[in-house]
Amino acid sequence: MFQEYNVEAKIYKNVITSFGTENKKRIIIGAHYDVCGDQQGADDNATGVTALLELARMLKNQKLNYRIDLVAYTLEEPPYFRTENMGSHIHAQYLKDHNIDVYGMASVEMIGYFKDEKNSQTYPLGILSWVYGDKGDFITLVKKFGAGNFVNNFSTQFKEANQIKTEIFTAPKFVKGTDFSDHLNYWKFGYSALMITDTSFFRNKNYHENTDTLETLDLVRMTKVIDGIFLSLIHMK
Repeated sequence: MFQEYNVEAKIYKNVITSFGTENKKRIIIGAHYDVCGDQQGADDNATGVTALLELARMLKNQKLNYRIDLVAYTLEEPPYFRTENMGSHIHAQYLKDHNIDVYGMASVEMIGYFKDEKNSQTYPLGILSWVYGDKGDFITLVKKFGAGNFVNNFSTQFKEANQIKTEIFTAPKFVKGTDFSDHLNYWKFGYSALMITDTSFFRNKNYHENTDTLETLDLVRMTKVIDGIFLSLIHMK
């Protein structure tokens, strides 16, 4: 289905599909489909959209404990980032306004760029390299303090799925990059939410550049991330 809304006399759409609709409580898995300017946006965020498409295939005919809504958002990128025109803001507000029973949300934001070389990973705080290492060879689950039951449950399931090297990063929202995706709007409305990411510009220097192309991606490890999301969802209790 489409969730349409108007911005500056133009119609924009979120695209939504649902699985396990016999269940009341729902999980939102979201990714934005717009790009920043005239570029391919292979990692940002065609990888997230690919995850939604693949999850739709994998979730078909699965017995689920929750309703799973896969949502492709519009208007995540500038100039609408951090405004109420973001597709994720429109969606999160709809859920809140209609008192829909939401367990939690995961934003799939850039999951295809990995590097095994030393010094290929940077951080908002330099000291973090002592904790997480200096190689961009992992996927990150980004959450805030007091993340909530869904985030803790999902993080546990994702780690136990053991598909790919995974780091869990917990930080206040003011740490740069922590809220740089659609999950920020679910935080705003009080939902338990996290971001699944390859750490974006802290690793991928093609971020918001014309060089963000398919050839730069590690499709094998991206597939492992998607498998990890799928296994987390079907084993969620």
